[in-house]
Amino acid sequence: MKLSDFHFDLPIELIARYPLAQRSASRLLCLDRWGSIVHRRFYDILDLIEPGDLLVFNDTKVIPARLFGQKATGGQVEVLVERILDDQRMLAQVRVSKPPRIGEQLLLPPNVYLEIINRHNQFYELRYPHTDRTMLELVESMGQIPLPPYMRRMPEESDYERYQTVYAAQKGSVAAPTAGLHFDNELLQKLSNKNVSMAYLTLHIGAGTFAPIRVEDIREHKMHAEYLEISPELCEKINATKASGKRVIAVGTTSLRALETASQSGTIEPYHGETNIFIYPGYHFQCVDALITNLHLPCSTLLILVCAFGGYGHIMRAYREAVLQSYRFYSYGDAMWISA
Repeated sequence: MKLSDFHFDLPIELIARYPLAQRSASRLLCLDRWGSIVHRRFYDILDLIEPGDLLVFNDTKVIPARLFGQKATGGQVEVLVERILDDQRMLAQVRVSKPPRIGEQLLLPPNVYLEIINRHNQFYELRYPHTDRTMLELVESMGQIPLPPYMRRMPEESDYERYQTVYAAQKGSVAAPTAGLHFDNELLQKLSNKNVSMAYLTLHIGAGTFAPIRVEDIREHKMHAEYLEISPELCEKINATKASGKRVIAVGTTSLRALETASQSGTIEPYHGETNIFIYPGYHFQCVDALITNLHLPCSTLLILVCAFGGYGHIMRAYREAVLQSYRFYSYGDAMWISA
């Protein structure tokens, strides 16, 4: 398939720039395997998930990954963290008028210096040469929440709480796993009372998630790598769920990509490491039975993944319906329920 096959017209006013007052009040476009569409509210997810089903969440926590400073020559610099590598190093995009050289230093006001020690394609490896604090501590003390560029605004105080899932635990992501933003504590409690099982994995989302596809033949696209962890306990829960005839439901495309990465042998196995899996139509799903996701950018890897899961024709028709019904798109927007 070609990239242009995944284009649809999206009016700019449908891009959500702020969240709703109540997390679970978003709209929910429900699509079944036959292509039938039903319009609901997100809290109606209680009616769609059955006792014994397993919800798998990504418990990554967004860090304030956007930093501002200057080069030694005085030029302004924006640093966008891709990944914290260890206590003293990180991988980052460095946005500056003239590309920096290895060995240069970046000044983060008032008096923090980072040294550029390597370059990996579009990312730079930066080192903090002191031991008074870790790189993560430095980022948390100086950084800004990295709202996606399509929101076209600076972060506000409320974003530090709302651009984060209520169950976020493992620090390291530079973008929120946005399907999870619709769950509040009350809804999670109601799901638990219904005997719905819940489990967690960790996939730290990198800045590359916003990178556009630049080739027309989608098979030539190379995904950026992201770090994930899937525990033996999660694998046991998934196997038990499937053995009982119940469904594994991925909350978000990141959870789905992680689960499918760990299931390439045909059976899910514990996994610690990177994934650059690119899922497009024709992919045979090994683990996931249903998907909760947001509404994605035209011609994006996320839309292509959703088309692989729900069926190209069904998804593109559902997206046209979402536009006609004025659904809110992207991170702070509405959601979809897709049962394969």
